Amino acid sequence: MTVNRSRALGTRTLGSEAHGSDLQVSTIGLGCMGMSEFYGRADESEAVRTIHRALDLGVTLLDTADMHGPFTNEKLVGGAISGRREEVVLATKFGNVRDPEDPTHRWIDGSPEYVKRACDASLQRLGVDHIDLYYQHRVDQSVPIDETVGAMADLVTAGKVRRLGLSEASATTIRRANAVHPITALQTEYSLWTRHIENEILPTIRDLGIGLVPYSPLGRGFLTGTITSADALAPDDFRRQNPRFVGDALAANLALVDRVRTLADRKGVTPGQLALAWVLAQGEDVVPIPGTKRVSYLEENVAAASLALTDTDVAELEEAIPADSVVGERYPDMSSIDQRS
Repeated sequence: MTVNRSRALGTRTLGSEAHGSDLQVSTIGLGCMGMSEFYGRADESEAVRTIHRALDLGVTLLDTADMHGPFTNEKLVGGAISGRREEVVLATKFGNVRDPEDPTHRWIDGSPEYVKRACDASLQRLGVDHIDLYYQHRVDQSVPIDETVGAMADLVTAGKVRRLGLSEASATTIRRANAVHPITALQTEYSLWTRHIENEILPTIRDLGIGLVPYSPLGRGFLTGTITSADALAPDDFRRQNPRFVGDALAANLALVDRVRTLADRKGVTPGQLALAWVLAQGEDVVPIPGTKRVSYLEENVAAASLALTDTDVAELEEAIPADSVVGERYPDMSSIDQRS
C-alpha cells in the first residue's frame, strides 16, 4: 500500500452544527502521550519530527494532556507547533492529577476551582492563548458533573477554550454534561478489541450529536502484530502491567491478532492499517487518534485513511475478533472509569 504523501488526508466533523459545537478536524489525529511517557524511552527530537510530519501530511488534530510526562508533553507539543498554530486543532485534558513530588501518586479532581487553574497552567505550558478542544480526562465522581462542565463553559465564555469534551464518561454523565453545555467529542478507548461503548455509550453520543475520538485504536499497539511478548517491551513500559499483555491472556489475544494478520495479508496492508481502517469505517463522526512517537509509524497510520473497507471486510474483522473474545481488563485498575447510571 502506497503512503499518501500529499495533504489530501480529508476531514471529518466532531459535534453538532445545530448546537454550535461542531469542529472540523483531520480524518485521523495524532495522540502525543507516548512521546513523553508510558511507552518506553522518549526521544524528543524524533517526537518533534513526527509532529511536523503529521502537519505536513494534513493531520490537524493533536491530542495531549496535562498529566502526560508528567507536565512535559504539553510543552513538547506547544514547542513543536510554534509558528504553525493555525494548522492545528489542539486538544488537551485536565482532571487526572499527579503529585509533582511523586508522579505515581494520582487522583481525580473535577472541582470548578481546579478546572480553571488547570486550564491556565495548560495554556502556559502549550504557549497558546486558547485550547480548541478541552476534555475532562476522567470524571470526578465526587463532584456533580453539572459543576465541572459549568466551570468548563466559563472557560469558553472567557475565550480560553473553544469546544468541550469528555473522556471515559458513562452515558448518564454524558447526557447530564451536554445539558449544561454542548459537548463536541467523547474520547474513549475503542478498537477491534475494545468495544464496550457500542451498546449504550455510542448510541447516546449519536443521539446528542457528539463525535467520537477513539484513543488506542490499535489496542495499545497490540493490533499491529509487532508485540509478541511483554519481555520485548521496555522495562518502564506500562503495558507490562496491562492485563491483556501478560500470561495466558497474552497467548489468547495473540491468536486473535493472527486472524487479523491473515486478513491484512490478503489485502496487502499491515494488520495495524486494517485495524485502523475498521475504526474509521464505524462512521463519519469517528476520528481516531493513534499514538506514535516515530515518523514511520505515523505514515503507516495516515495511509490507513485511504483504505476503504467493504461491508464484507468489516464483517470478517468482527468475526475474527468478536467483541467478547478479548481476554483481560483494559487497565490493571478500572476504578477511575465512570460507571454512573
